[in-house]
Amino acid sequence: MKRYDLRHLKDDFYDRMLELIDKGLQVDEVGIFMFEVGDYSSIQKSADVIKASGHDLMNSLKFNEVDWTVVVKKVSEEVRKERIEAFALAQKEAEAKAAKAAKIAEEKATTEEAK
Repeated sequence: MKRYDLRHLKDDFYDRMLELIDKGLQVDEVGIFMFEVGDYSSIQKSADVIKASGHDLMNSLKFNEVDWTVVVKKVSEEVRKERIEAFALAQKEAEAKAAKAAKIAEEKATTEEAK
């Protein structure tokens, strides 16, 4: 287990966090990353970045009034590739579903305007 303090990077820590996971952790090793919260959007974004990278987000919690920690477990390259592909496919499906729903809503609005 390794602990990394990324508070000095403010809201620009995502790339460094991924770099540390890839180069600083062994497969199945856990890393604890501390960062400054700011406007709280960094909390969800950090979880999204980890999910998109294919690693395991094991925990995310408030450390004190201004700092947050995420606990990440590095997975093997094979598992990571599978997860990244599945994540990309799920995103495409969600985008297609949203586009279809928008088209249906637009057609419905056009039909109601014609009445």
